[in-house]
Amino acid sequence: MGRVRSMGAAVILLGGTAAILAGCATGPDPEVARRAQTTMIGMSKADLLACAGVPDRQASASGREYYTYVAPPTVAYSPGSSIGIGAGSFGSSSGVGLGLGFGVPVGGGTSTGCEATVVLGPRGTVEQVSYPAGASLSACTPIVSNCVGPRG
Repeated sequence: MGRVRSMGAAVILLGGTAAILAGCATGPDPEVARRAQTTMIGMSKADLLACAGVPDRQASASGREYYTYVAPPTVAYSPGSSIGIGAGSFGSSSGVGLGLGFGVPVGGGTSTGCEATVVLGPRGTVEQVSYPAGASLSACTPIVSNCVGPRG
């Protein structure tokens, strides 16, 4: 009876772990970064700092402020690689146990990250949100996600 309970616990543990990892497999929604380029226009400097935080770099020129936010490169999902995760040893006090494991896909490549530049005009409001040409909008999403409301 104890062994059946232990196996049930192992199945629940592994199922929960798999569900959590599956949730991590999807990346940031690139549409969020795309929408930020229009929805953030007119946002006050105070609101920008509240949602995006302190910029990594700042510059001023011609009455405008340029805030640059940097999202570091991240490990990308690669279906060709995996690591094994063991659920440990479940069993009786006799030392006989059950070891369960499964492969978890891991890295293999990296994104290049993203630098988003926000231009504040003379009135202290956002005039432009831009990303480098060819930047992955998914990589830019974490920079602006707190500033863009849910789809509506």
